[in-house]
Amino acid sequence: MDSSLQYICGSIAAAVTGAVATAAFYIATRPPPKLKRNFDLNSQSEELPGPDHVRISHLTPKAPHVSYLFEDAQTLHECMIRGARVSGNGPCLGWRERGSDEYQWVHYKEVLERAKNFGAGLLHKKLKSGSFVGIYSLNNVECVLTEYACYGRSMSIVPIYDTLGPKAFTLVINEAEISAVICDKEDKTMALLNDKNEMPTLKLIVQIEPISDSAKKRAEEFDVDLISFKEMEALGKANPQNLKPPKPETLATICYTSGTTGSPKGVMLTHKSIVANVSAVMLQLGETAPGSKDTMLSFLPLAHMFERCCQIGLFMTGGKIGFFQGDIRKLNEDFRTLRPTVIPCVPRLLNRMYDKIQEEANSKLEKDIIRNNSVWDWTVLKPIQDKLGGRLRLIVVGSAPIAGHILTFLRSALGCVIVVGYGQTECVAPCTLTTPGDISVDNVGPPIPCCKVKLVDVPDMNYFASEGKGEVCVQGLTVFQGYLKDTEKTESTVDKDGWLHTGDIGMWLPNGALAIVDRKKHIFKLQQGEYVAPEKVENIYLRNLFVSQVFVHGDSLKSCVVGIIVPEMEAVLQWCKEQGITGEWNHICQNKVVKEHLLEELITLGRKSGLKSFEQVKDIYLHPRLFTIEDGLLTPTLKTKRLECRKYFKPQIDAMYSHLV
Repeated sequence: MDSSLQYICGSIAAAVTGAVATAAFYIATRPPPKLKRNFDLNSQSEELPGPDHVRISHLTPKAPHVSYLFEDAQTLHECMIRGARVSGNGPCLGWRERGSDEYQWVHYKEVLERAKNFGAGLLHKKLKSGSFVGIYSLNNVECVLTEYACYGRSMSIVPIYDTLGPKAFTLVINEAEISAVICDKEDKTMALLNDKNEMPTLKLIVQIEPISDSAKKRAEEFDVDLISFKEMEALGKANPQNLKPPKPETLATICYTSGTTGSPKGVMLTHKSIVANVSAVMLQLGETAPGSKDTMLSFLPLAHMFERCCQIGLFMTGGKIGFFQGDIRKLNEDFRTLRPTVIPCVPRLLNRMYDKIQEEANSKLEKDIIRNNSVWDWTVLKPIQDKLGGRLRLIVVGSAPIAGHILTFLRSALGCVIVVGYGQTECVAPCTLTTPGDISVDNVGPPIPCCKVKLVDVPDMNYFASEGKGEVCVQGLTVFQGYLKDTEKTESTVDKDGWLHTGDIGMWLPNGALAIVDRKKHIFKLQQGEYVAPEKVENIYLRNLFVSQVFVHGDSLKSCVVGIIVPEMEAVLQWCKEQGITGEWNHICQNKVVKEHLLEELITLGRKSGLKSFEQVKDIYLHPRLFTIEDGLLTPTLKTKRLECRKYFKPQIDAMYSHLV
């Protein structure tokens, strides 16, 4: 994903003033769509007897937990077969050529046949059941064909983040002992071949795009078999092999976490864990769950379990999935052409939708076109909805928190259900999910019905389970089988009773939903002994109009914390215009008056939000450019890489502390 979708938590609440506030009030107070609810919203989870205050979903059978939704879909291989049956061999995978006004579709039976042929080709190339196959590509039809080809032969896939650098993908290939990688573009093939001496297990590369003579020559030099995707399908068709379907306990994937600290870790997930997770989510979604008439737009990276689980939900019910063109800047074109009904989404994109609606509302008000209530639907909301295809009915939000006022606003403005999930790769995807029809915000819902959730004491931070606060821990079918070849990290993450310790601090709300309030892992102790959780401070500061990104730093040798702020350019430039401050963006970020104004804004916001004095930044540096994946400051899942940020901004951090001594 490019920098236009970088992680941002919080939004521009302070910008909703004057005329725009009028529109915002109208939109946000419209009645939400009425939905049939699965349980009482005032009692969303059930506490089990015992001292640990364990909670489960009201939808959870007493024994066992939900492990699958459909008898004939207990593995991912079976999910695709079921989709073919219930859809009546309907369209399954779609794509559009750049500039084309329509999607082309591959139907379910053709997907199964092509996957069967591709899998046979892999076997002909000496791969075996149990082999690990790497996928190094943007989302496309061939990625899914590869995935289900591997599932049908009891092989496991290992997605390689499209934005990982050479060191990281070398680590992944070597640790998983990957012998075959599927690439979409030749530059990725060449990157793998450049590092071949460091990846001795790599013997086969399958390239989706046409292969050039120079790439063929390079592959020969490194003794790597380079073949096109079409050639591999033809090879398998000419040399058929029997399927070897997986069992529920078969390893389906090794999904490498992006690693906010240290190297990526290979999370091992079985078919049973993934199917249980998806089935539980579908059960919790109730009547809003995807079905055979639904269409999903795929644009979040397939290397993320969040995106893959959303796809599986469509496959098991016979829905269809269309892929974006590969360019986030042209996502609007894909929305208008595909007209999806369902999308997985991240907060940054929803924040941009919110900004756009505010902008449109302000424009209409300035033109004096307010005459009655319905004008908002036709002059402000309908154009926005049309840009998303006009059929959107369900948005599933994951990967990062979203501000409550934006969630309330968009639920009404977009006229669709928006649910928010919380989880991590180590428990497949979500372990909690907000309930359709629940219009409350600032929570992540109750446990989904395939797992239990409890909170564990964190005395250093003054959180205690007896008071309904503590570290979020998850147990059940959705918990991973461990980190590949790393017993020590596995044992430090999953305790002897099978509880996954997430490192997040949660709080049970009176209605049984969970709220995430803090982070345990990223804590530093100041010189005078106080503990500061930087992500807690950052999430508060991100609510400010003038802040796009923020990194808070402190350590035990210092008495206070400091911050790196990436200002929200449009808002800051508007303020500068009002103050008569001019100059290029880099110079504005160095302007003392601008810095003092932003610092004052942050301190005021922090005070109102309950931050203690020692948690507040005492100085800030304004950085003119967004943190990006490419510069190594964000993970592929758009989280801040704290160690890298500390190194990158060391001169600025040292300079701030030198003035504070």
